[in-house]
Amino acid sequence: MIDTGVIAGVSVSHANASVEEIEAAQTADSTTLVSALLAREGVEEAFAIQTCNRAEAFVAADDAAAARAAVEEFAPEVREGAIVHFDHEASLRHLMRVAAGLESLVLGEDQILGQVSDAAEAARGVGGLRGGVLDDALSKAQHVGKRARAETAINEGSLSLGSAAVELAERETDLAGASALVVGAGEMGLLSARALDASPVSRIVVANRTLRTAEHIASDLDTDSAAINLDALSAEAAAADLIIAATGAVDHTVTDEMVAGAGETLCIDLGQPRDVVPDAGDERVAVRDIDDLETVTDEARERRSSAAEAVEEMIDAEFDRLLEEFKRKRADDAVSAMYESAERTKQRELREAMAKLEAQGDLTDDQRETVAGLADALVGQLLAAPTKSLREAAAEDDWTTIHTAMQLFDPGFDSPPAEIDSAHSADDATDATDGGLEHLPED
Repeated sequence: MIDTGVIAGVSVSHANASVEEIEAAQTADSTTLVSALLAREGVEEAFAIQTCNRAEAFVAADDAAAARAAVEEFAPEVREGAIVHFDHEASLRHLMRVAAGLESLVLGEDQILGQVSDAAEAARGVGGLRGGVLDDALSKAQHVGKRARAETAINEGSLSLGSAAVELAERETDLAGASALVVGAGEMGLLSARALDASPVSRIVVANRTLRTAEHIASDLDTDSAAINLDALSAEAAAADLIIAATGAVDHTVTDEMVAGAGETLCIDLGQPRDVVPDAGDERVAVRDIDDLETVTDEARERRSSAAEAVEEMIDAEFDRLLEEFKRKRADDAVSAMYESAERTKQRELREAMAKLEAQGDLTDDQRETVAGLADALVGQLLAAPTKSLREAAAEDDWTTIHTAMQLFDPGFDSPPAEIDSAHSADDATDATDGGLEHLPED
């Protein structure tokens, strides 16, 4: 695939949207969205990520208009002010910021890096990432995310949404001797259970659809713990003082009936879609969601602000490096296509010319070499100026010129390149003689 893609992206996240709006923007799973985006006209690559804090989609297309059109109808039920659109460069920077934890509700949290990686693999599994510009952008984002955590203190005293939930609970109720119920045994449930294990609660129950997974988490805790299947959730919910829910199930897992007679109970809902019925129980039952964690997470953000500045500088440098890589690659792709097209024409004309000359009398090896050298020199000299122009176009972000060149010189543009009937290769673009590329500046 010839990589001349332009990226466009769209986001509904905690930065501008409510829990309800994020929920409305999400689909059944990210791969369904990726497949739908790939079906849009002009889209070559697609990626989507859905977490409790965000629903985002990115595509790469041949031109900016096609890319924008592909994500234009994202989250149609969400108000305009909650949706953020990104052009090519903004998408590149945003993906790096997300992976580094700068866009997280909990600044610098570690879970998002794994979520980006998982979402990339899921997209790749349905053909959404194919080694093109979007694939490269996600690889760079993951690289930046790893660097940010290895080289700065952005995740020092690591605070996850799970631990933020426990901190919020400690502010609102006395956890000494309390019974806690964790609903869900995924990553968020695991982090919540571990945070509770370090708190004053006296008992932790982990509930999950797959009992074995819940048992694995419970067995790793020092606090008195037990594991149950979701079928036994009602009895445990009625007995719990604190419920932290994070299953990601489509329907509510903690219902009004479960906590109707539970007495004083604090429910913290980390699910997306929501796990707890918003008005569950009576006045003695308090339900909190991700929006309520902002006070806790804002304090964590303040503690990590200096590290965030260092990560911002890192992203600036990596962003500039990535843009230069893309520009150089796009220019090289266009130049290679141009030389491949010229090479095909040269070889065809050489064969015809040699055949005519041979018909007029035998040619010596020196004569054949002279004719072939003349053809090489003509190609090199004729393409030297357009090569320079294409590199300048890439440096100036003139992708219209690049795209036009690809269409002119590569009839198979957007399809697998044709076999070149030549002993030469596309690398001849860097080895042309007599006025060829070796005489041209790199920029």
